[in-house]
Amino acid sequence: MGTFLSDNRFLYLLLAVLVITNIMGMTTGAMLNLVLTLPAVLIAITFHEFAHAYAATKLGDDTPINQGRLSLNPLSHIDPIGFALLLFAGFGWGKPVQINPRNFDRKYSELTGEAIVAIAGPLMNFFIAIIATIAYVALYKFAPTFIITQTGDIIWTLLQYLIIINIGLGIFNLIPLPPLDGSKVLVRFLPYNAKQWFYEKERIFYIVFLIAWITGLAGIVINPVLNFIYTGLLHIVLAIFGI
Repeated sequence: MGTFLSDNRFLYLLLAVLVITNIMGMTTGAMLNLVLTLPAVLIAITFHEFAHAYAATKLGDDTPINQGRLSLNPLSHIDPIGFALLLFAGFGWGKPVQINPRNFDRKYSELTGEAIVAIAGPLMNFFIAIIATIAYVALYKFAPTFIITQTGDIIWTLLQYLIIINIGLGIFNLIPLPPLDGSKVLVRFLPYNAKQWFYEKERIFYIVFLIAWITGLAGIVINPVLNFIYTGLLHIVLAIFGI
């Protein structure tokens, strides 16, 4: 992702209100679901940010390595606000991976390199969602008796959360608004004048993003797309397994 104002006190205040409100209204079952969501959130964020770091490194930029971001350690990639949103809303972000486009391989322009790095994160999330869906359906087909056990039910639930969280994170970050990954991809394909206009209005687009997040409009847009992809992916994998 692009630079995110993670030290913004207003955002942290909103985060605190979100967390407290959700926890106070939770039943025991909801708390259990929250606990089961944690592994999926950690995996989704970690691999998303690792993919950014890996792509930048492969393009010739050693900034992620120097900052310890080419790592699968979740603690290297967690942003408190994005982490909490993934837990409670199903979409969010990790700590942005810093890059220096000037270090990229000369085979690519800086904008192309930035777009490649940006798209790597969401693509990784969709890849994980596909793998998790295959495992989810495989358990259903080949180990139905295991699923009804306590351990099997927990694993099956964890896989379902892994699918949903990764799809949600992938979609959310493809929204073409700063500071999300989609804005970097969009800029790569804009003509020069439109690109300059986009840069000039970046602050406004960032405010639009904040309003969409705070008011829940982001969820209204994302959830139908998430459900469509989740259902479609599940049907495809079920068909492959002959179910």
